[in-house]
Amino acid sequence: MRWIPVSAEVTPADAGQVLRLCGLSVSFATPAGVVSAAQDVNLHVARGECLGVVGESGAGKSVSFLALLGLLPPNARVRGQAQFRGAELLSAGPRALERLRGAAIGMVFQDPMTSLTPHLRVGEQIAEVLVRHRGLSWAAARARAQELLRRVQVTDPARRMGQYPHELSGGMRQRVMIAIALACEPQLLIADEPTTSLDVTIQAQILALLAQLKREQGMAMVLITHDLGAVAGVADRVAVMRAGRVIETGPVAAILKAPSDPYTQALVRNAPRLEEPTSAGVAQPARGQQAAALTLTDVSVGFTVRARWFGQSTVLAAVNGVSFGLRAGESLGVVGESGAGKSTLARAALQLLKPSSGRVVWMGTALGEVPARELRALRRDLQIIFQDPLGSLDPRRTVGEIVAEPLQVHVSGLDARAREVEVAAALLRVGLPASLGGRYPHELSGGECQRVGIARAMILKPRLLVCDEPVSALDTPTQQQIVSLLAELKHASGLSLVFVSHNLALVQRLCERVLVLYLGRMMELAPAQLLYARPLHPYTRELISAVPIPDPDLQPARLARALPGEPPSPLNPPSGCVYRTRCPHAAAVCQERVPAWEEVNGDRHVACHRWREL
Repeated sequence: MRWIPVSAEVTPADAGQVLRLCGLSVSFATPAGVVSAAQDVNLHVARGECLGVVGESGAGKSVSFLALLGLLPPNARVRGQAQFRGAELLSAGPRALERLRGAAIGMVFQDPMTSLTPHLRVGEQIAEVLVRHRGLSWAAARARAQELLRRVQVTDPARRMGQYPHELSGGMRQRVMIAIALACEPQLLIADEPTTSLDVTIQAQILALLAQLKREQGMAMVLITHDLGAVAGVADRVAVMRAGRVIETGPVAAILKAPSDPYTQALVRNAPRLEEPTSAGVAQPARGQQAAALTLTDVSVGFTVRARWFGQSTVLAAVNGVSFGLRAGESLGVVGESGAGKSTLARAALQLLKPSSGRVVWMGTALGEVPARELRALRRDLQIIFQDPLGSLDPRRTVGEIVAEPLQVHVSGLDARAREVEVAAALLRVGLPASLGGRYPHELSGGECQRVGIARAMILKPRLLVCDEPVSALDTPTQQQIVSLLAELKHASGLSLVFVSHNLALVQRLCERVLVLYLGRMMELAPAQLLYARPLHPYTRELISAVPIPDPDLQPARLARALPGEPPSPLNPPSGCVYRTRCPHAAAVCQERVPAWEEVNGDRHVACHRWREL
């Protein structure tokens, strides 16, 4: 990274500022020329203040703050000033930055799985910061690391100290990242998309934790996010970035309630939020008059988990006795926290995973009983969009080759020219130009990669489309575009849709019915309007109450009521009702017996001993 200084003055009013960016510009030298990532960024944050930095992917949010920490690649060019407590960062040498990073300035990175060292136990990774920056002995550092894990609300911290990152859930890994960032009690914490891809309850817990740390420690904080609900709950001021520039700044209430820039107005207007359920909402299908196209009956999926050294293997019940029917042209949302079994259920429905028991029937054919060749032929009608838009695309193939592959497998009569025409039409249907066919996945944005995945799935005009968290890693405007696109494709082709997501606001917009899972078991199944208007199961209520809303008058109080803890291990689920250990309404009967799957008013079901009393 190369730094090019510019002149700037520090006024007396800047004395109380922990961080100040003045005229910060970042560009990258590439074979195709110089690419500008940030231009003339002017921001500041004071002690005890949280600055929310929002905007779409590619707006320059992350790169602006990685630049001041010296974490950009060698082809980066940085101009301007970045002052931390009056000291210039951009001209500081590598050793000076190393002393600051992790000590005076903490950083919580976007993806904790790739940011944590996979072959080191999490306790060692936290202790290493204390040994390096505070000079503690390893014994003292480990003791302090365990205190930090307890402070960031990690359950059973003594046991977690000895675990590796892959053994923790996404929420636990994010807490470990926060513990590392807080180890040396920094004066500035930079949190880069700390809740991306987490389910709503864990998002609320992480945001509540950040808000609590800001209050208790009085540290300066920068929250980089595309989630306006996160900003509303934690930030004091907001800076909106677009195309590398700061286009609007101000107090959080002013920006979210009365934005002046048209771009900010569009961000606020399109922010996902729960709609007030009404009888005039999503039309409900006449379910008694139409046979199900897809039927799952008592489907269970288990995985054998072998002991690490010696001992008996155990079976992890990822999905336990799930049943539902899906009619032609209907969309079903499947929601729940991480580990609920949503993705496993989606793969079992398509026979990408073999159920341990139960039946999956598609258009009268039991998929688990047909020969492999016949099942392969049926896959023309059964398609899936995977969660990771980049990881699910072959990096060695062009976009055109990726989208054309289903035609090569299932439509043997087409020549190369006919396939090109079909690919161009498929790309156009998902809002991409045909010229994109010659590019590779790594040359596309996350939203473009997701559209390519949809084009690949839709090119055969399937009758069933399973979407496994298709928008979790995308910014809010792109999420809205993808959901609108799926709704249009569903309406135009009449396909059946299974939409797996932890974003309940998007599920409400797209789906006619919703299935709620917890630890692999069904909690509730109901038409969307009924479920959102009056959820019967306590877990459904907690999920809905955890959905962030971009209102600074309401969101802080919602975070304060965030559901504590994470689901128990599926290797050792609670007896009786699996939700009872977190349920505020649990009674003795909940421990003794598994609740029955009860039908309520025809098309609604719930598994709760006490739903009539709540």
